Amino acid sequence: MTEKKLIDLYPYRIDDGEVTFLLFKRAKGKIYEGQWRMIGGKVEPGETYWEAALRELLEETALTPSKMWTIPSLNLFYEHSSDSILQIPAFAAEIDRGDAIRLDREHTEYSWVEHDEVSEYLYWPEQIRLIRLTNELIKNNKILNDWRVPLS
Repeated sequence: MTEKKLIDLYPYRIDDGEVTFLLFKRAKGKIYEGQWRMIGGKVEPGETYWEAALRELLEETALTPSKMWTIPSLNLFYEHSSDSILQIPAFAAEIDRGDAIRLDREHTEYSWVEHDEVSEYLYWPEQIRLIRLTNELIKNNKILNDWRVPLS
């Protein structure tokens, strides 16, 4: 069996010093139908994980981040259907205020959500944890240069 290579991406923006995260509601007929989620996707052959995250952001929202970085943690969970333990790298992408979002067919709506409200939207504990960690790193200015993804 081929190992799945997946990514998670947590878009955020900063408004007047407050961090909000962009979440999406999955469309009918899609995996995770009706659930609110961050951006996720598969790594294509020849792509790095961070390139896949950047591509998925563009495909699903038509957004280009002003900054992108690796969250120093993984989304880790067991998937019974494949009997696999998935270790998914997570990325954060800063979106400029006012950038227009164009949803693809995978989503029906989106919402900007504060970190302390994400548990009202998300079911997956690791996604909630990763958003809270990301918020803490941003608020405390603890994003290391080593984590930054070169966008140019």
